[in-house]
Amino acid sequence: MGAGPVGSGRRLGGQARALALEIAAEARAEWGFLTDIIATVFRANRQLGSSDRRLISETVYGLVRWERRLEAVVDELLSVAQGRGMPDSLSPAGRQELKLIVYELRNGLPVDAAKADVRRILRRDVDLATVAADDAGLGQSAGLEREALRLSYPTWMMDRLVTDLGEADALALAAAMNDRAPLTVRSNGIKVSREELVTRLAEEGVVARPTEFSPTGLLFETRVNAFGLSAFRDGLFEVMDEGSQLVAEAVAPPPGGRVVDACAGAGGKTLALAALLDGQGRILALDSNGKKLEELRRRARRAGLTNVTAREVRGPGMPAEAKLGAWDRVLVDAPCSGLGTLRRNPEARWRLNPKTVDGFPAQQLALMVTYAPLVAPGGRLVYATCTVLRQENESVVERFLAERPDFVLMPIKEIWGKERALRLGDGTYLKVFPHRHGSDGFFAGVLRLPPRSR
Repeated sequence: MGAGPVGSGRRLGGQARALALEIAAEARAEWGFLTDIIATVFRANRQLGSSDRRLISETVYGLVRWERRLEAVVDELLSVAQGRGMPDSLSPAGRQELKLIVYELRNGLPVDAAKADVRRILRRDVDLATVAADDAGLGQSAGLEREALRLSYPTWMMDRLVTDLGEADALALAAAMNDRAPLTVRSNGIKVSREELVTRLAEEGVVARPTEFSPTGLLFETRVNAFGLSAFRDGLFEVMDEGSQLVAEAVAPPPGGRVVDACAGAGGKTLALAALLDGQGRILALDSNGKKLEELRRRARRAGLTNVTAREVRGPGMPAEAKLGAWDRVLVDAPCSGLGTLRRNPEARWRLNPKTVDGFPAQQLALMVTYAPLVAPGGRLVYATCTVLRQENESVVERFLAERPDFVLMPIKEIWGKERALRLGDGTYLKVFPHRHGSDGFFAGVLRLPPRSR
């Protein structure tokens, strides 16, 4: 399963262990957003030290990622125990604790360190040596079912990845999305250069190195709470995945340009676009969630950006500022399945189902059709997602072009040049993946509205 918290030489104990099991149980109840559940529990337990918080978080993320595989290994273990006279019933709490022990064993915990706990739960000794084997829990499964079980994904999800990417790429992607996501930030060029930020961070004991693909990104090599750094409080950087930074770069706003971020949320890409404009021009951030827009406004103030306006979209109408045909760039960063971000949101693999995923393209197309009239002649509509599925990406662009033939597809190589466009996609679209680029999975397509003929 890869190096986990146990490999660091520490094992959760006492209250920290109980909290990890509590968080995992709450996550399983409805597969809610893990980051929110963890934050709520940590707020209620402020006495926890930073090392305990980190170890709890890593353990819970591991349990959620490997849910299907851990369940299978536990079933094998119980089958052996029941063959030796163990009662058929095991309490739900006992099963979850056993699952945690299996996770620890598969991440380097010595068997002797787990024997007493397993004996307490199962009321007899069992051979734990097989728990960490490569084929543990796989039984007689075969083909795609076996691969989905091995990597702990729903079989339907693995099937779709294989259909779109081919088996080798799909398996490499799935394996990469079981790794812990890196901590990547975007330097705020309004206040500091990337090189200056490296020096400033070093003064706070943080080692950071430039990202490979984004000219504004830094990858933290020091494990730290980025939001607690004075460099963050001073607005010198924003936490932002490298792939997300590349989407903002693909928008390529012209100097002094007018840009709409149509699905702005809390404004990560909005702020990146405002910085690309060097604080000039105008960014109109739209979203239906007023609370997220308040967060965007706070972030803009911290970043020292005055060219951002945030407006809530209520109902089918547009805010007065969103004038038709007046914007150089319109970014539709559409809601999606999020299948490119499973490193950060591992619970999504269990929350999603085929029907949910199949419902996204219609919503995505509707958003493109809704916001396309804002694009000025000669301007561009940029469609982006954080998924890797063709049905939510290229297919949506193709359906839009069928409805709006006045727009034309603008290959990304015309913006970045052929060499860079092929490193970051297929020359036509921006397509980045965890297993190829180290970023989350992102997609962007650029559509141009030709100028009116005179």
